[in-house]
Amino acid sequence: MTTPAMLWTGRVLSGLYALFMLGASVTPKLTRMPVAEQTMAQLGWPAGYAFAIGLVELTCVILYLIPRTAIFGAVLTMALLGGAMATQIRADMPLFSHILFSVYLGLFMWGGLWLREPRLRAVFPILR
Repeated sequence: MTTPAMLWTGRVLSGLYALFMLGASVTPKLTRMPVAEQTMAQLGWPAGYAFAIGLVELTCVILYLIPRTAIFGAVLTMALLGGAMATQIRADMPLFSHILFSVYLGLFMWGGLWLREPRLRAVFPILR
């Protein structure tokens, strides 16, 4: 059962997640800001990969925001976040602030989707 409070809370969480991804991750990469290239270089990625990763991130966010493809977008985003986590581990970054940030972001994303999507709650119920 979806209550209006659950639906709107899920929408707000999903919107905040999308705004964060667009503002902090996608935009710097797609606009080819120097900070994006510098950060990618520090993590061991070759020059020029930031734009491609930004396109993948943008695709995942768009798929996540469309109701019919939201679960698919969330699964793709988790794959992307897993790769980001692996990159942080390989670069020997701090655990709680860098490595686990992908987990925090993923929990936020899935929480918003779980609240707004009854099909997901049917598969993963908290209470029966």
